[in-house]
Amino acid sequence: MSVSEIILLSLGLAMDAFSVSVCKGLSMKKIDYRGAVVIALFFGVFQGGMPLIGYFLGSRFESFISSYSHIIAFVLLGFIGGKMIFEAVRNNANGMFLEYRFDFRELIVLSVATSIDALAVGVIFAAQRTAIIIPVIIIAGITSAVCLAGVIIGNRFGSRYEKKAQIAGGIILVFIGIRLLFS
Repeated sequence: MSVSEIILLSLGLAMDAFSVSVCKGLSMKKIDYRGAVVIALFFGVFQGGMPLIGYFLGSRFESFISSYSHIIAFVLLGFIGGKMIFEAVRNNANGMFLEYRFDFRELIVLSVATSIDALAVGVIFAAQRTAIIIPVIIIAGITSAVCLAGVIIGNRFGSRYEKKAQIAGGIILVFIGIRLLFS
């Protein structure tokens, strides 16, 4: 996978976390920059760590996976992207984000929930024998930056962009899956 594909993949993966970050920003009456940075770091670390876990799990099954890696990548990315698009179109808003409070346990749960998709990406990296360190750093960095922006955007502009960002992320993941299927 090229660096530009990893960047696009990172942006696609970050959209769930971005949506949650926008919701966190929406719930802040006044922007809490310290809280925004912590939220961004939580999402970034989890989003970067999950591919690493998936990579090591995928490495154990590499001989089986490698012959089917393009199909597996297409199915996983297509499913993840399709799910993101479906949820955005369905507008599945959850009321748990309405009132801002800084809660580490909640951040851990949200970070895990929004980064589970990245676990599957780690399996794809293992199947394609992609070096893992650079993608993990790129995924974590981009997710942190996008989430920091999400909190600020949510606080300043409201919920106009949440649905569009999730749809865009889903489309990016589907297109990368299609490209991998035919490469």
